[in-house]
Amino acid sequence: MSVETTGRTVRVEKNASPANNKRNVKLFGLCVVGLAVIITVVLSFTTIPTGQTGVVLQFGAPTGRVLDNGLHFRLPWVQTVERVNTQILMVQQDASSVSRDMQQVDAIISVNYRVQANHAIEVVRSIGANNVERDIIVPFLQESVKAVSARYPANQLINERDRVSTEMLSQLQERVEEFGILIVGFNIVDFNFSDEFNAAIEAAQVAQQELIQVETEQQQVVIRAEAAAEAAEAEARAILVAAEAQAEANRLLAESISENLIRWETVNNWDGQLPQVSGDANAIIDLR
Repeated sequence: MSVETTGRTVRVEKNASPANNKRNVKLFGLCVVGLAVIITVVLSFTTIPTGQTGVVLQFGAPTGRVLDNGLHFRLPWVQTVERVNTQILMVQQDASSVSRDMQQVDAIISVNYRVQANHAIEVVRSIGANNVERDIIVPFLQESVKAVSARYPANQLINERDRVSTEMLSQLQERVEEFGILIVGFNIVDFNFSDEFNAAIEAAQVAQQELIQVETEQQQVVIRAEAAAEAAEAEARAILVAAEAQAEANRLLAESISENLIRWETVNNWDGQLPQVSGDANAIIDLR
């Protein structure tokens, strides 16, 4: 078909017939339907990885259906799946409190926890799968630390750390178990106190060490004195035994001396020489 105008001719050609147009429209429609089918099939299946539990939601509300690990079917466009992490997770939190004797206590607490799979629906319904740490663990942890710290003076918090940790763990577990959360680890990483309290603790430790040193020195003096007393007693016993032995020897010797024994000893010990002088009370005579 052609149309003439002033000075020139414009030719308009019609390349596509009505049959071709219908075929193209039909082909496009089939492509759209096929794409929609593919998308629908893809959206009809969901995968739950290891360490997670799926909660099926229909129009945003839990249906009560829980999905384990693996591939699962769901209604596309109607149902969605919220995944709840059931692995062991860790949170480390700063916690401030006041001891029974009104000392400021700054603690660092480490908590290991996990959501139990059979409570996944309650978690999703009450707090949401991604809000467990923010809305449950951290607030109840702060509350437990404050409650337990207030029962003990500051020095007991240091000396009875294991007992304090056990009480904090017990109270925290009691608060979170209604949400299906299990505490599998609890550790007081550090206790920090004011500089004044730390200085007082250091002074007390120094005094205690000095007292121990003095007591040790006193014990050593007592031990040396007891040793010296025992040595003196032993020496006295030895002298007494020796004296008793000498006395007994003297007694036996005295009993054994007689006049005949004296004469016998005199004869045996005489060297054959006569006395050079002889006398009595009145005169002395030189025998030479």
